[in-house]
Amino acid sequence: MQEMILILDFGSQYTQLIARRVRELNVYCEIHPYNYKPEECSQIKGVILSGSPFSVRDDEALRPDLSWIGEGKPLLGVCYGAQLLTVMYGGEVMASSSREYGRAMLSHIEPGEPLFRDIDLHSQVWMSHADTITRLPGGHRLLARTNDIGVAAFGMPEKNTYGLQFHPEVYHTIRGQQLLRNFVVDICGCAQDWTPESFVQDAVNKLKDKIGGDKVVLGLSGGVDSSVAAVLLNQAIGKQLHCIFVDNGLLRKNEFEEVLSSYKDMGLNVRGVRAADHFLQALRGVTDPEVKRKAIGRVFIEVFEREAHKIKDVNWLAQGTIYPDVIESVSVKGPSVTIKSHHNVGGLPDLMNLKVVEPLNSLFKDEVRKVGRSLDISTAILGRHPFPGPGLGIRILGEVNAQKVRILQEVDHFFIQALKKEGLYDDVWQAAAILLPVQSVGVMGDERTYENAVVLRAVGSTDGMTADWIHLPYEFLANVSNAIINNVKGVNRVVYDISSKPPATIEWE
Repeated sequence: MQEMILILDFGSQYTQLIARRVRELNVYCEIHPYNYKPEECSQIKGVILSGSPFSVRDDEALRPDLSWIGEGKPLLGVCYGAQLLTVMYGGEVMASSSREYGRAMLSHIEPGEPLFRDIDLHSQVWMSHADTITRLPGGHRLLARTNDIGVAAFGMPEKNTYGLQFHPEVYHTIRGQQLLRNFVVDICGCAQDWTPESFVQDAVNKLKDKIGGDKVVLGLSGGVDSSVAAVLLNQAIGKQLHCIFVDNGLLRKNEFEEVLSSYKDMGLNVRGVRAADHFLQALRGVTDPEVKRKAIGRVFIEVFEREAHKIKDVNWLAQGTIYPDVIESVSVKGPSVTIKSHHNVGGLPDLMNLKVVEPLNSLFKDEVRKVGRSLDISTAILGRHPFPGPGLGIRILGEVNAQKVRILQEVDHFFIQALKKEGLYDDVWQAAAILLPVQSVGVMGDERTYENAVVLRAVGSTDGMTADWIHLPYEFLANVSNAIINNVKGVNRVVYDISSKPPATIEWE
C-alpha cells in the first residue's frame, strides 16, 4: 500500500500548492475536504491542515472531528490550520491589531527544533492572515516569531504536532520547501520513493488486475493527458485498448492528420473519424459558451458512441482525467461553483453502460509529462500545449461557423509556428488565438476595412490552476501581428492579452 501524506482542505487558494510541494519531495499525497475521514489510516504517514478564507472565530467556522488522527501521528496546521489546532487544544485566537500580509522575516527560531532544521534566522516567510494566536495551548511551546507576530510557529514536538502562521508552500517563503521536507521526510518518515517509474510500475499492475481480459475504449485528443493514458493502458493491456480520435472540425490547422501520423509508430490501435459537419450543424445559432460546450459534448457522445459500438464486447471507457479535474470538482462545502464544464464528457459511461478507468487521476499536469517521459513518449507529444476539449469552439466568441473556424485556424497557425521558429514555444505553457465577436475599422492600401479583431494569449503555468502572461518580445509580437494581418483575410487587428489567472481564466470562454 502506497504511503502518503493526507492534506485536509479548508478552502485555501494555496491548498494545491501544498500538494505540489510534497510531491516534489517524491512523496505521494492526496487532498480531501476538511471533514474527510479515511477508512484505513495505516498508509497515512502524516496530516497537513490547509489554510482557509474563514476565521476560527466565526460562528460557522470549519471545525471537523480530528480525533481519528490519534496521538503521535504527525500533524501540521498551516495558517487557519494552525489557528484551528490552537483553539482545539485550549489556546486563544483573536482579531489581530496588526494584520500581516505578504513578506515577513523570522526574528526568532527556537534552537534544535526538528521542524526548523536548516532554516536560517531572518529567513523570509509569507503571511496572509487577519487573526493572530494570542495564547498557546497548554503543553505547546513557541518555535518561531516575526517582528510583528508573536507566534509564527508553535508545536508539541514530543507529540509531533505543529502549527505555522505562515505559508511554507508558496515560493515567497524562501526556505519553505526545506521546512516541508523536515516535516514530511524527517518527522513523518516518508521514504521519498514515489517517482514516475514507480508510478508506471504500480499503475500497470493495477490496470492489469482491474481490467483483466476486458476491452477498453479511449477517446484520444492528441494532447498530453490522453496520449499518456493511452500508452500506459497499452503497456498494461495491449490490443485490448481501442482508441478513437474524432475530428470535430474545431481542431488546429492540419491537426487531425498530424495527430494520426504521430501515433503511427507508437503501437496504438487508433481509428480516426471525421465528423466536422455534425459539430458545426449543432453549433449553428449558438452563442452562449456553456451551451456551446454542451452541444459539442452531446455530438461527441453521439459520434463516439456510434464508433465505439463497432467494437464488440467493450466493458470500459478510459479517460485522461488528471488531478486538478478531481480537485476542482469538490470544495470544502460540497460541489464547487462551476467555472466551466468538465473537459471529459459526462454521461457517456452510463449511456454506453461502461465502467470508467482513469489511470492519471492522481497526477498533476507536469507529473503526467514526467510519466510520459518514463514511457518514452516523444517530446513532440509531451511538449504540446494544452488544448481544450471543445477546441476552437470556445476560442471563437459568439456563434461558430466554418468561415470563422478557417480564419482562427490560420491565425492560430501563424502564432504557434512563429513561437516554434523563434524558440519560444517551450517557454510557453499554453498559447491560444481568440476570435472576437466584434469588427474594427482599418485601412488596407487605399481602402477602408471593417473586419475581425483577434486576441493572442500566451501564459506560463505548471498545472493550469494559476497562470501568468508571458512577456513575449515586442518585435516578435509585431512580426506575428503583421504576418496575420497580411495573410489572413478577414482580420485587420491583433491584440495581446496581458491578464493572469486569477482573476482571468486561461481560456476566454
